Amino acid sequence: MPDTKPANAVIVAGHAVLKRFADPSSDDNWVLLDFQRGEAPCYVEHVRCGIDLAAADPQALLIFSGGETRREAGRVSEAASYLWIARHFDWFGHPGVGSRTATEEFARDSFENLLFGLCRFKECTGRYPARVCLAGWAFKRGRFDLHRQAIRWPASRFAYAGANDPPDVVQALAAEARTHAGYVADPYSSGAEYRAKRAARNPFGRQHGYGASCPELAPLLEHAGPEPYSGPLPWD
Repeated sequence: MPDTKPANAVIVAGHAVLKRFADPSSDDNWVLLDFQRGEAPCYVEHVRCGIDLAAADPQALLIFSGGETRREAGRVSEAASYLWIARHFDWFGHPGVGSRTATEEFARDSFENLLFGLCRFKECTGRYPARVCLAGWAFKRGRFDLHRQAIRWPASRFAYAGANDPPDVVQALAAEARTHAGYVADPYSSGAEYRAKRAARNPFGRQHGYGASCPELAPLLEHAGPEPYSGPLPWD
């Protein structure tokens, strides 16, 4: 029998949560931080980018990644918000992608978008992807390469799709320079500042179960660094 399970992963990193399931291009329907004002149409394009990538690769599983990060939105995740956008726009002309789409609803930051996305792929398919394409802000390309290196995912099996940049890209680039330096010093984002951010982005106290569903990754999931993780990995 031919293997019909998806072989590759397309991961879309979430950034915000819908509070009203109406027009997703309007800031009024999202829970946004001040610096995110004006970004709502960009999130719609992130969803479209992921769908286009998955449509171009019939072997891909599309994964929307992002947890229940905003108390004001209630028990709605970033991933579920993005999935609703996909359905709202009828998959942007690619309805077949809907049958090979999943949500990853625990990630609280970009490092977790990548690592938890791999875990979710394993939960859905029973294996890890041959290739990963991650879609998000164009200005975050370098950050995700640091995350890739931290988990030792091979560069030859990774691609990054920069869907767009936010309206205030100058401010975003300045902030990203500081964030990039932070990840260089703390590649597993386990320091006090990162822990505090993750706690703030987990208002309902949710806990993933990836250590149980992906036991071979449990040591990596628990690794604090800053020294590189040296244990065996399924993709070595």
